[in-house]
Amino acid sequence: MTTGWKGVFPAVTTQFNDDLSVDLPSTQRVQDALVNDGVNGLIVMGTCGENNSLDPEEKRTILKAAVEVVNGRVPVVTGVSEFDTRRAVAYARDAEKLGADGLMLLPAMVYVPKPEELIAHFRTVAEATSLPIMLYNNPPAYRVNIGADVLKVLADVPNIKAVKESAPDPRRFTDLINEFGDRFDIFAGLDDVALEGLMLGAKGWVSGLTSAFPEESVQLVAAAERGDWEEARKIYRWFMPLLHLDAEHDLVQSIKLAEQIMGRGSERVRLPRLPLSGARRAEVTAMVEKAAATRPSKIRQAA
Repeated sequence: MTTGWKGVFPAVTTQFNDDLSVDLPSTQRVQDALVNDGVNGLIVMGTCGENNSLDPEEKRTILKAAVEVVNGRVPVVTGVSEFDTRRAVAYARDAEKLGADGLMLLPAMVYVPKPEELIAHFRTVAEATSLPIMLYNNPPAYRVNIGADVLKVLADVPNIKAVKESAPDPRRFTDLINEFGDRFDIFAGLDDVALEGLMLGAKGWVSGLTSAFPEESVQLVAAAERGDWEEARKIYRWFMPLLHLDAEHDLVQSIKLAEQIMGRGSERVRLPRLPLSGARRAEVTAMVEKAAATRPSKIRQAA
């Protein structure tokens, strides 16, 4: 029942022009650079990709471009983040036609569903496509928990194969594995609980800050996979101040600013988001610059 997905799957940003139209060549450059840096897959149009700030046709154009530039080197998984089930079904079907390798399926936006409504949404979308699906659990952001009760009912849906777990409580990893064994591939979805998730059995990490520091992200997961916990802790402790940004409401602006500082993309975001300013901008800039000056790979090269 597994997807075969594992390792680092950055939630890739969508790049914009000065007029905030989609900058497709720059978006492709960001995607291509991450693949070249050794990530194991891409999540396009998740939260960091500003899914809900994109028009329907823009989403399809971005996905088509991602599939083209990646060219089969790693799986391309697209976020399905729609206001109702009808739109989610339509996008899932189009994503399959456009060559996506999988879907990261969110609860319907805005409305807070009852468990039976959440189940119906997920099941209806899954039945509309043959693509493998990762369910995205993020109770702080979406005000609904994909609990074991929901997953039990959905366990008979063959293409629901993975769960991105972004609850801030690391006990969730053990509880899910105890309850379901290897029925679902579990991914760590909150950056500052990533190593805990990997240590407790997560197959991979859907990451935000990888967009700015892919090399260390890949090294962190590789160290965990080979059981080198001393190396993993060293990287994780260096990374943690930045990883905390992933748990804040301005995570998209912070991650895009980090990308810009590291020469990997632009900080431009679409309204209602605004680029960071004032004290917050100075704070995040200082954090990124400190991380860049002390990054483990740089220190090893100097030695």
